[in-house]
Amino acid sequence: MYNKSKTPTYSSRTSIGRKFLDFTHKSGLIRAGRGLFKNSLTVINYHRINEPHHPSFDSFKPNVSATPSMFEEQMQYLQKQFQIISVSDLSLWLEKKKELPPYAALITFDDGYLDNYTYAFPILRKYKFPAVIFLATGHIGTDEPFHWDLAAYSFSHTEKERVFFPNEKNARTWHTKAEALKVCHLWVEGIKLLPDEEKQKWVEQLPTQLDVSIPKNYFKNLMCNWDQVREMNQNGINFGGHTINHPILSRISLEMAQTQIKGSKDRIEEELNTPVLSFAYPNGMKADINKNIEAITKQAGYKVAFTLLNGPSPLSEVKQNPFTIRRIFISHTHTISHYAALTSFFNRYRK
Repeated sequence: MYNKSKTPTYSSRTSIGRKFLDFTHKSGLIRAGRGLFKNSLTVINYHRINEPHHPSFDSFKPNVSATPSMFEEQMQYLQKQFQIISVSDLSLWLEKKKELPPYAALITFDDGYLDNYTYAFPILRKYKFPAVIFLATGHIGTDEPFHWDLAAYSFSHTEKERVFFPNEKNARTWHTKAEALKVCHLWVEGIKLLPDEEKQKWVEQLPTQLDVSIPKNYFKNLMCNWDQVREMNQNGINFGGHTINHPILSRISLEMAQTQIKGSKDRIEEELNTPVLSFAYPNGMKADINKNIEAITKQAGYKVAFTLLNGPSPLSEVKQNPFTIRRIFISHTHTISHYAALTSFFNRYRK
């Protein structure tokens, strides 16, 4: 899911930033520099494809990677600039059974939202692009929301103007809906720092703290169901593990981490009757992964695993450690010029 540390330090929101990115994109500077990464793997990370500014949208907006029209524009860009591979291609390359093309790119999605099926899947089929969707299997086919979507709903529908944060004596306050959503984002970021058990307590208490009632089955159409997963799997989409219910693995015991990592793989293989090759670490930043977590992932039978550290990755780096492959986080705030910069030489070396 969204992490504010994934947001680039150069910004397309400022006038200077937009002009600079537009110049590098339209002048061909990005294309020229891209040659430096001919022998690299560019892995692009999406979460949701939706309309975050629609009045009815009350889920966590930072998790929207692109609108449907933006996503199609991005696929057009990838078609011109990259060779799209599947996770199976990557696994075969690591086994020295297949060569990767120059400018190889892999399209990935995290979590398993329904809009991956309704919006992204038809566009991927149109361009005949493979992709991999990493499933938090405990949420697939259920009405159980992720904590960030529960928080977004609660902050969107509350009449209150204050909330308590973990480890803070005084409540945070707001006076407008826009301010409430900013506080929501800070709250979601803040509870990520907690041990998982304590985090769950804060999540469960939030609707009560904000005096919000959530209608029964409100989130039933938030996630894919297994029939939709099977349909996509039969039409060029691979599926990978993303744990059962999305804990940050470094904040739970190794025994629990093993259950989460292997349990996700086992459930997908049971539903699809096909081997699961890939895994994506929840949150995916440096503090969320360690050597023990990598070892458990390998022992579970995965062939590759993905972080959210800035990409692209030189192929030599991928070969050296296929369990810490970098990805490029995409946001609906990115223009196509920004997208071009992120998928080129800019992103790997930004702070």
